[in-house]
Amino acid sequence: MYTVYVLHSLKDNQWYIGCTSNLENRIIAHSKGQVRSTKHRLPIELLHKEEFANKYEAFAMERFYKTAVGKRVLKKKLGN
Repeated sequence: MYTVYVLHSLKDNQWYIGCTSNLENRIIAHSKGQVRSTKHRLPIELLHKEEFANKYEAFAMERFYKTAVGKRVLKKKLGN
């Protein structure tokens, strides 16, 4: 099972979109500052997650959410 997740930085109000096979461990790594992309943006909160049966679908959705159209779709899903 793979999860696409969206983190919200409480410091700069930005989103981080990622994909992992172990969400719990990945969130812990983000929170401890062990992920280069988010270590200067702490604290963070989990805003959204979607689970996929295989990594190909999950990584495709992660790439989509990082596009301009994908960000609009994601904002609509989250009600922003």
